[in-house]
Amino acid sequence: MANAHDLAHDQTGERLIAPVPRVTIEAFCETPAVAAVLESVAADRRLARAQTKLSMGGAPAAVEAFRHAPTPNVIILETNSDREAILAHLDSLAEVCDVGTKVLVVGHVNDVQLYRELMRRGVSDYLIAPLSVVDTIAAISELFTSPGAEPLGRTIAVIGAKGGVGASTVAHNLGWSIARTAHLATVIADLDIAFGTTGLDFNQDPPQGIAEAVFSPDRVDSNLVDRLLSRCSDNLSLLAAPAVLDRTCDLDEGAFDQLLDVLRASTPAIVLDLPHVWTGWLRRVLTSADDVVIVAEPDLANLRNAKNLADLLRQTRPNDRKPRLILNRVGVPKRPEIATADFLKAFDVELAATIPFDAQLFGTAANGGQMLSEVQPSGKIPAIFDELAAAITGRAEQRRGRASAFLSPIIARFARRKS
Repeated sequence: MANAHDLAHDQTGERLIAPVPRVTIEAFCETPAVAAVLESVAADRRLARAQTKLSMGGAPAAVEAFRHAPTPNVIILETNSDREAILAHLDSLAEVCDVGTKVLVVGHVNDVQLYRELMRRGVSDYLIAPLSVVDTIAAISELFTSPGAEPLGRTIAVIGAKGGVGASTVAHNLGWSIARTAHLATVIADLDIAFGTTGLDFNQDPPQGIAEAVFSPDRVDSNLVDRLLSRCSDNLSLLAAPAVLDRTCDLDEGAFDQLLDVLRASTPAIVLDLPHVWTGWLRRVLTSADDVVIVAEPDLANLRNAKNLADLLRQTRPNDRKPRLILNRVGVPKRPEIATADFLKAFDVELAATIPFDAQLFGTAANGGQMLSEVQPSGKIPAIFDELAAAITGRAEQRRGRASAFLSPIIARFARRKS
């Protein structure tokens, strides 16, 4: 069993940072280096809802800017001054600062006495340059995370590089493995409202589903989501798609924002089964996910599309892990295929798994409304999904009597809450 120190980090040291809410942030810098880091911070996906403005001039510029204007939710001040000058600038800022504004100071000296004085004056945090992009994002995020807040769940977006490559099958079996082997409460959310297959794959026909939340976003809260969830096991629930064509799905870009916020506040693992479309809302969900899994078959069209997706994600998620690639249906008889090594040479992506073609296994599971491990409990392909679930959650499986030494941060938070 992992101890408390082990629970604080996963194998990669990856941090799970909550998205920053819809707030206004203004930064006043003194050096180009700090300004460049804050520009990268402002462009990060976790600040997509925030309005961020950067200016030069440091604390004096901030005091002057807000002398006759309301202050934003967050002010970031960089200062190169000595302790007395910094405190004097903060006293001047306090005279024009609105109640509730949070102030984050970036300094260039590691001074405990200064830190204590800043805390006494109500400064929210003190960061020491040179800044790390990820640490700065975390510091801003933590300004809006109360100490007693619920743990934040991890979203895992699964998308096919091409239609019909088995991305939904991968998403469903991955969610099943996370719930079964990592023992995490998991929700599989089917975002293909018109043609989703989650209900079929789990042999369920829930009367309500994800459409109830998407088409009435103003009603979405934890109580509504609980009513919409269809339970499959102790750790697994579904948000199935209605798969009806009585209305079109021309959704706004932020159509899933509220629903995902509610799920993240209550569920450790959320697997998103994304349809093969390209819309504003899908791009938003994809780029804001904590992990992205691209499913592809070894042919030229899949190679091109997977590369385009990976290139986009590298541009829009520069501070996140690279997307994971799953090559599915490898080894179809008599079908010419691109070799795995050649597929990976084309772009920078992490190969998460190679799933061999097995028409009998996949066909039996699909037609019977079962997961692969239910059809073939000790099979090699179900074991691939268990290994993938362990890699994504950061929890190594206990094999041959060797216990795991690591748990992901999200497991750690939930473990501490239960203890």
